[in-house]
Amino acid sequence: METKVIAVIEAGMLRRWMAVAMLACVSVLLVYSGMGAGGSSMILRICAVAVGVATLLIALKLFRVTANRIELTVDGLRESSGISIATLDEIASLDRGLLAFKPTNGFVLRTHAPTVRCWRPGLWWRFGRRVGIGGVVSGAQTKFMADRLAELMAAKN
Repeated sequence: METKVIAVIEAGMLRRWMAVAMLACVSVLLVYSGMGAGGSSMILRICAVAVGVATLLIALKLFRVTANRIELTVDGLRESSGISIATLDEIASLDRGLLAFKPTNGFVLRTHAPTVRCWRPGLWWRFGRRVGIGGVVSGAQTKFMADRLAELMAAKN
């Protein structure tokens, strides 16, 4: 049975392309500086190329992952690909304050117990007991979702 979606967070096409373009530019600059015949040591040049290639791989992952969206249901948060981010029973608190360690335009959840690490660049990450929601998404969408999630948590308690 399909659960009703209460709120959705998705990355706009312009935001996706801008994020990927910026990471690709950084990647090209790093690879170019590593390949250049500058006076820097060989180790620094190899590191610049390696970081440039890693940045390009992250840009590709960001583009692929931001095609998905985050959905809030009465059961909790999930990705449109079917991955469960956090169930409502697992969530201990929600923090969207100014000084919270959270993604851009987003919020952070604390769970009761640590879960498996996961990173979806531009959408969400999970590390230990913290789940960060946000990145290259609309601030209005994340604010709406955080408000609805806070209401669900308050109704549950």
